[in-house]
Amino acid sequence: MSLYGAYPRQGGYELRPGYEGVASSNDGLIWQAAKKEPILSIYQEDVGIWENACIYQPFVVEHEGKYFNFYNASNPQGKEQMGMALSDDMLKWKRHEYNPVVPFGPPESFNENFSADGKVFWDKDHWVMFFFGVQHLEGNPRPHAHIVTAFSPDLYHWTVDPEPLYKAGGHPTRLDWKYSHKISIVWNPKNQSFYMFYNAVGSKGRGIGVITSKEDLTPLPEECSEPGNRNEAECGPEPVKTVTEGSAPGAYRSLEENG
Repeated sequence: MSLYGAYPRQGGYELRPGYEGVASSNDGLIWQAAKKEPILSIYQEDVGIWENACIYQPFVVEHEGKYFNFYNASNPQGKEQMGMALSDDMLKWKRHEYNPVVPFGPPESFNENFSADGKVFWDKDHWVMFFFGVQHLEGNPRPHAHIVTAFSPDLYHWTVDPEPLYKAGGHPTRLDWKYSHKISIVWNPKNQSFYMFYNAVGSKGRGIGVITSKEDLTPLPEECSEPGNRNEAECGPEPVKTVTEGSAPGAYRSLEENG
């Protein structure tokens, strides 16, 4: 099964009110709705004031027999924050009592207007959320979106790093000077590096940018990709597995560990 975000109104981009649904498939190619009604919407009795204008996108983590849905949502003033809902079967969901789990930040912080589109991963002994924060700069009517991180020991309590992992405008051609957001991470075992792809908006319009966890991306020897046949001096430590649905938390190696 998979969760999805949807916007029933046509004629624009993410027209309110959005909601989330659940779909199922036998082969990963043909999908059908697993429930007729949304799993999260602004019309449900337990909807919070912080999320009562629009529900956006889900990100699901399975941990110790429970499903955690991290989702961003908006209040009528247009500020987005990260909430969490829990389920035992991915069909029936209950909002976390203390939502939002990652609210927007204080004035002049890098997430003072948005904390949105979070992606959650396990890293050795704690959880990491990559999300985008939106900040309004004095004298500039347009907001800037940055890639921000938060950390948690238990998925319920989160601490935001006040310094972004990557700031808008970091690319020398200014291709991302307006927005750097909406990330996806890929691990390359051949050079032991993470590639973080992100939506870049700036001097070249809208496109996809990439940042890496280390500068030297020279491929490592072929044997470094073979489990149990590694020379640690040449290959570095044995990589560990990413958390996958139906498994206990493994770990992706931390960005810090890779330079």
